[in-house]
Amino acid sequence: MSNQSGRGRVAGLPAWDRCAVMGVVNVTPDSFSDGGRWFDTTAAVKHGLELVAEGADLVDVGGESTRPGATRVDEAEELRRVIPVVRGLASEGAVVSVDTMRASVAEQALAAGAALVNDVSGGLADPAMIPVVAASGAPFVVMHWRGFLDGNVKGEYADVVTEVVDELHARVEAVLRGGIAPDRIVVDPGLGFSKEAEHDLALLARLDRLRALGYPLLVAASRKRFLGRVLAGPEGAPPPARERDAATAAVSALAAQAGAWAVRVHEVRATADAVRVAQAVEKARTPGSAPGVGGVGVGGALGAHTTVSAPGERASRGARTVENAPGPDVLRPAPEEGHAPGTEGAR
Repeated sequence: MSNQSGRGRVAGLPAWDRCAVMGVVNVTPDSFSDGGRWFDTTAAVKHGLELVAEGADLVDVGGESTRPGATRVDEAEELRRVIPVVRGLASEGAVVSVDTMRASVAEQALAAGAALVNDVSGGLADPAMIPVVAASGAPFVVMHWRGFLDGNVKGEYADVVTEVVDELHARVEAVLRGGIAPDRIVVDPGLGFSKEAEHDLALLARLDRLRALGYPLLVAASRKRFLGRVLAGPEGAPPPARERDAATAAVSALAAQAGAWAVRVHEVRATADAVRVAQAVEKARTPGSAPGVGGVGVGGALGAHTTVSAPGERASRGARTVENAPGPDVLRPAPEEGHAPGTEGAR
């Protein structure tokens, strides 16, 4: 793994000197998080560009919900949803990731301008996925996955950190044997997928074990059920997904401090601020660094993305101003959406 501020450098993508922010665009009618607000192509592209303006370094486009009980869409429908959005965002200069378990969707999305394939199954759902990605030379996210959330969630662990690390290691080895280059692999612990809240928290507490695998680390905690459990406390009802953004930003700061390569979030502005604060604190630990030096003071890293592209690679759209967001509202417990415990998994 090549190093970029200790986080890893993913070949084929811009290099960021801090934890990157991946904004989510769900082109689905049944997402647990946003309930189909961006199902229309025009609305989805507009939303993706808004996320970039708010501080997203790359945008993750998905056309299939992975929430428990969701019916898989067919290939033609997923293509109809995803490809125009990928093409629209890429044509505007956004760095685009495609969130799919289908090789055909990944292949066409890459042809439409996507730069990264984010497969929640790590290539297990479709045997053609690894050959397609290997042939394209695109970076690939390998997530910890134990199968579709169809009632058999396989969420039992004697030692969740050790088991997830071991299973991810085995999956990465399979991906390498399939021809994907090691400098194009990202690992993701799969928070919420076949995991209870205590499993997710244990994994967040030991991100160092995941980073020890030697690959850049993506943390996708945004709005997930375990955050609702934390906010509700032992007796309260978890707040709905859209009221978990402040908690998500807190996880983003912790993940950035722990050396994550990127965090995947639905609400970008607060996380964009959080990772820049984490960067400023990290630089303050370095002898000779001081606030305001190297673009980390007020008006520095809080308002610009640093990108360094290798020859032939697409650079991001350049510096983008991120305005200071107002303080988060007080989170009030509300009835939880109808998901079974330990089966969040939704994207």
